Amino acid sequence: MSNSRPNIIFIICDDLAWGDLACHGNPHTYTPRLDRMREESTRLTRYCSGPLCTPARAGILTGRWHLRTGAFDTYCGRATLHPDEPTIARTLAKAGYRTGAFGKWHLGDNYPSRPHDVGFHETLVHRSGGIGQPGDVPANHLREDESYFDPTVICNGVEQDSHGYCSDVFTDACLDFVFRATQDEQPFFAYLAFNAPHTPLQIADEWVDPYRQAGINETHARLYGMVTNIDANVGRLIDHVDQLGLGEQTLIIFTSDHGPCGSSGDGDHGQRYNAELRGIKGSMYQGGIQTPCFWRWPGTLNAGQDVDRVTSTVDVFPTLAGFAHVPAAADADSSPTDGRELTALLTGEISQDSWPERDVFMQWHRGDAPVQYRNYAVIKQRWKLTRPSEDADDELYDLVDDPHESTNLAPMQGERVEAMRRRYDFWFEDVCATRGGRTFDPVVVPLGTPHENPVVLSQNDWRTIGEEGWRNDRIRGVWSVRVEHEGRFGVRLRWRKDLPAGTAYVALGDSIWSARVATGATQTDLDPLILAEGSAQLEAWLETDQTCPTARHGRFIPVLYVEVERIE
Repeated sequence: MSNSRPNIIFIICDDLAWGDLACHGNPHTYTPRLDRMREESTRLTRYCSGPLCTPARAGILTGRWHLRTGAFDTYCGRATLHPDEPTIARTLAKAGYRTGAFGKWHLGDNYPSRPHDVGFHETLVHRSGGIGQPGDVPANHLREDESYFDPTVICNGVEQDSHGYCSDVFTDACLDFVFRATQDEQPFFAYLAFNAPHTPLQIADEWVDPYRQAGINETHARLYGMVTNIDANVGRLIDHVDQLGLGEQTLIIFTSDHGPCGSSGDGDHGQRYNAELRGIKGSMYQGGIQTPCFWRWPGTLNAGQDVDRVTSTVDVFPTLAGFAHVPAAADADSSPTDGRELTALLTGEISQDSWPERDVFMQWHRGDAPVQYRNYAVIKQRWKLTRPSEDADDELYDLVDDPHESTNLAPMQGERVEAMRRRYDFWFEDVCATRGGRTFDPVVVPLGTPHENPVVLSQNDWRTIGEEGWRNDRIRGVWSVRVEHEGRFGVRLRWRKDLPAGTAYVALGDSIWSARVATGATQTDLDPLILAEGSAQLEAWLETDQTCPTARHGRFIPVLYVEVERIE
């Protein structure tokens, strides 16, 4: 292995499936640059990612099972990284790397969990899980046109306008970052996270038309157009690195967070192509968790080499730290990683046959606490034990002889099932104990700090009371906040469009304030409030003047955003 510390570029897509690349057999897509990158790379062909956006990112950046980190779901206050978690950005920054994050973060929109709070020197990202979603900035969420074009982004914590298509904007920022770090003769770590090809399927016609002309249905034509745009941007980035003379000094990784989204899976030509892999995003079958994983480092990693050992998101942190010759923790007090360092496996210093057997664990479902046996998997080199719900039976698959998971062998392999389930039981108890119990409290957002003032709270990060989600007037949600010091605060409420008249309420702990709201208002500013120091739950809503037959008061409408600013 090279003794020099490489520059590192980690590229991750959102909802890009194993079968979306031409090099993986898709007969429709055009991905020449990714096909070439695959030829020039060492490939992890049994890399397990996901099973959803936030869990994959939490595992990659911390090297720890996502159930330890606080970032174990995609919304409702369950997509925020605990600030005490280790991150590869902190580790590499401490070792002298210049670090930058560009694109999708989805690990916390408020201090202290934003990318520039956890080790990234430069950031250009969107909020929440996607551009235009209810947790993104109001300028994007409330737009009537396509928000993937000219989106408002967050640059080093500050909103700014951008110009162009989102994937191009994030790639441009990454190219500039690489150039400037090179001019300063500083090793760099760039984290480029495309929010494409996640829905909505927004892309310029120039990328879609070739697929339309080939007879592809509109849904898949748009999706494949987004993939081809990603392909072109990855090519731009590789060319940029090579033109700067950094090819043999730069490790570039390309992957995705999980398999295809169900909402973009059906069309006139049948199910979205995924190489006959079973399952979609969110499931534990291979179609939901098997993603491309290319590692390109000319002169150090062999081109065209497949590594078929079982690997996972949690292996990325210790492996990058190993290539950078730094410990896989920022300091002695940092939590240990759960992953394995793959450097010797990737370079061929250890043969694949002699690589020790290991278990990869996966679990995901909605809720504020993990539920034992619900949608889990234990994956070994040959065997996978999985169960879609806690009420179902275990399923066992031989991934070597049956990669498409068509034959459940659990009824014939009782002893193997029991042994693998015991290992899962031990893992489940261990990860649940990380934060002191089976119920995971949300990360508390501080109010009135110099790090973030004002604080913008969105529906993406509230914990709901009863029904989950967004965009529904039946849903109530609260934010866990902490007023750092008593003082005067301004509070601004932002509403959906076409709001009826009524009374707005803001509740913080036992205190409640109100203000009148006119018909059609989009925001409400309350008179300055005196907020007492301490932790409490915050809620804001509107009760309309027009009463509902089944309620004592007016119809309940939740707020979209709450902006809290210390004004002393």
